[in-house]
Amino acid sequence: MQLDVITIGDEILIGQIVDTNSAWMGQQLNDKGIKIRQILSIGDDANEIKTSLNNSLNKVDIVLMTGGLGPTKDDITKKTLCEFFGTELVYSEEMYQNVMKVIGTKGKMNELNQSQAYIPKDCKVFTNRVGTAPIMCFEKNGKMVVSMPGVPDEMKTAMKDDIIPYICSKFKTQAIYHKSVIEVGLPESALAIELEDWENNLPSNIKLAYLPSFGMVKLRLSAYGDSEENLKKQVEKQMVPLRKILGSKIVAEEDVETERALANLLIKNELTIATAESCTGGNIAHLLTTISGSSKYFRGSVVAYCDEIKHKILGVKSKSLLQYSAVSQQVVEEMAKNVAKKFGADVAITTSGYTEAHNEKEIGEVWIGLYYNGKVYSKHEDLGTFRNRNITRASLAAMTFAIDIINNNRRSKLTRFILKQKFLIFGILLFLIVVGILIFFVI
Repeated sequence: MQLDVITIGDEILIGQIVDTNSAWMGQQLNDKGIKIRQILSIGDDANEIKTSLNNSLNKVDIVLMTGGLGPTKDDITKKTLCEFFGTELVYSEEMYQNVMKVIGTKGKMNELNQSQAYIPKDCKVFTNRVGTAPIMCFEKNGKMVVSMPGVPDEMKTAMKDDIIPYICSKFKTQAIYHKSVIEVGLPESALAIELEDWENNLPSNIKLAYLPSFGMVKLRLSAYGDSEENLKKQVEKQMVPLRKILGSKIVAEEDVETERALANLLIKNELTIATAESCTGGNIAHLLTTISGSSKYFRGSVVAYCDEIKHKILGVKSKSLLQYSAVSQQVVEEMAKNVAKKFGADVAITTSGYTEAHNEKEIGEVWIGLYYNGKVYSKHEDLGTFRNRNITRASLAAMTFAIDIINNNRRSKLTRFILKQKFLIFGILLFLIVVGILIFFVI
């Protein structure tokens, strides 16, 4: 069973608003095992609405429509649906009372609001709990067309409370289970070669998708069948060889953003982090602190945009800045070591680069520094010529670099405890030695 989504409104086509409804609907429907065949955006044009409906109903069982249900003259969806299904608008006292209830605290009833009480004669109407536009469902020849408001809150309420449950009661839906794996260390093409034999041996009902982003690849396993519980077991069976193949290159087994993957890794290994950023302007610190509970691992940050701050605050040697320049391996490594010491952090990420025009040769050049496990690491990236994109890409590259290094150089819990408590342990050992010497001489 498949469906199409049609969003209606000139404002979508001219870019006045962004269609976030379709993405949200896709997530909700996918969770119920309902596949979307296509998402189509069209303008407020009666002929276009009818043509789109005809095309969709020839290929799918259900069409979900949003938009064009307001009380003004440019909202033509309700009238057009009446023409399409050969029916007429009739007054509904129930809808009128709902309109009164909704606008009761917002303003007075007028003739435009009253028009929302008119509904197509031959359709099932769901009450709009947060708006005045009726939610209409037409059923004919085993097919279903649902028309909902384009206002996100109204659409979401209708979908969750009425439409999805109604679809599930009318159509048999297939169980679906998704498993996401985030890999760092191999680009998409190299990863595909590495996994070729494993992928070729996947059961026919399990599909694999490669979803690359800068510095990492998300693998999504999608299993289809009759029982979600059985699908979970089936996917987990395939995860066993995948874990052996990729090993520490797997940084998460859930659908998370890069900053969340790094945060989870820090929390799991009881590590703290600090950043010293130049070209990324504090974006890495921002991303890491958008996560609830970030105080568990985040120590602090310095945005060192000029050489003076790099020298005076971060302790980068003047000689290094003069000899190698601020955008260099030597400088980011010094920044990493010094900011870790300044904030008492186990891990430090640093960036320095040219995210906009410096000269034709150096645009997009970025150096990333990392301190971890008592060592400093660095990495060079050439990101291109777009400033905003470069800030984002440099931030992602820095975080995935940190994930990769931490994953491949993990300390045991005992080692971390010894290093964190080294002065206490040294004191205890010294005390025991002194006591031992005294006992020896007394005896």
